Amino acid sequence: MKKVLLVAILVIIPLLVIRYNFSIINRSEEVTSEKTKYKEIHGTINKGETLFDIFKKYRLGIEELFKLREASADIHRLRELYPGQPYKIVIDDNNQINTFIYWIDDDSILNITRTESGYCADKKSVAYEKRIHRIGGLIKDNLISSIGEDRENLMLALQLSDIFAWDIDFTTDPRKGDIFKIVVEGLYLDEEFKKYGEILSAEFTNNGETYRAYKFEYNGETDYYDAEGKSLKKTFLKAPLSFRRISSGFSNRRYHPILKIYRPHQGLDYATPAGTPVSATANGIITFAGYKKQYGKLVIIKHSHDWKTYYGHLLKIAKGIRKGVKVEQDHVIGYVGATGLATGPHLHYEMRVNKKPVNPLSVKSVQGKSIPKKLIADFRNFRDGMDTQLASITPPTFVLAKNKDI
Repeated sequence: MKKVLLVAILVIIPLLVIRYNFSIINRSEEVTSEKTKYKEIHGTINKGETLFDIFKKYRLGIEELFKLREASADIHRLRELYPGQPYKIVIDDNNQINTFIYWIDDDSILNITRTESGYCADKKSVAYEKRIHRIGGLIKDNLISSIGEDRENLMLALQLSDIFAWDIDFTTDPRKGDIFKIVVEGLYLDEEFKKYGEILSAEFTNNGETYRAYKFEYNGETDYYDAEGKSLKKTFLKAPLSFRRISSGFSNRRYHPILKIYRPHQGLDYATPAGTPVSATANGIITFAGYKKQYGKLVIIKHSHDWKTYYGHLLKIAKGIRKGVKVEQDHVIGYVGATGLATGPHLHYEMRVNKKPVNPLSVKSVQGKSIPKKLIADFRNFRDGMDTQLASITPPTFVLAKNKDI
């Protein structure tokens, strides 16, 4: 009986060539069966390294490389390899490639296998295990430093700011002592935390006012809604940049650092590195895209009801942005610069209605669509469950689960 089990194991092992636990150190190992000896080559892509370089390193046939490229051409171009990404090559005792696996990104893997008729390629989704994480904390300085500045926490902070982008300008609104709570998917692979997934619900208390968001899907579309089932999306975003520091606020009398005089400042200045993408805050039509005196490179968008937004001092205007072009909310229209009368890289943002300047921070925008009545009961059940989860988070105890459920 033991001999039978041993033979069965030796036959099965070579077939398990698709496994996703890659080594970060280049190595090779042998896997044998009664019929064939297989050798596995594990590694990660180095900066500037190509698949040709890898084949030369391990003395693999270049003709095999061309066949792999041809097989994967419609799925993923093998010229597009990125530093730090893992790969695995399985070769037989004739030095022929049996399997090539490349981790394209965090969510997908390219798998090329040899068949009787040649190589066959497909792209597989990474099968993460999802666990619920509950995270809460107090704002100390800004959102990023309060959640954590490593890559995964940074992405979580940006995701949270995107959800509340229509209600909270994270460049100006957060106050020390504000509270945030997040119920989010934690994605695991082989029992190891890899990254955060979708935020399921969130709560942000800003200056005494509490905002809530609930992720809900219907008709194949996912959106975030408030407690009443109304979409958080509104006519205007609170800011044209993903939260950055505002260097100067709205004022009717501001000392101009270049002209050395006091003059009205009818907009907001967002100090941020040159090249930062600038987004349209609402749907509209481009009425001007070019150079205009003190504004430097400027884009003006006309919206409904005689509203206009101005985006000045741009380093460059985005490709395709010209007069008459329709743009949607959050579409990139340019990049932060210091053209015109500017002492350093920043975005000058204005809003006008009937040609009259208004303070962007005081604008109350029209709310988006609501969940249909026939689905509102399902939404409320989901909301109530999420409220229980949110209520269980008790800041100021700051909780971040990386390797376990909470």
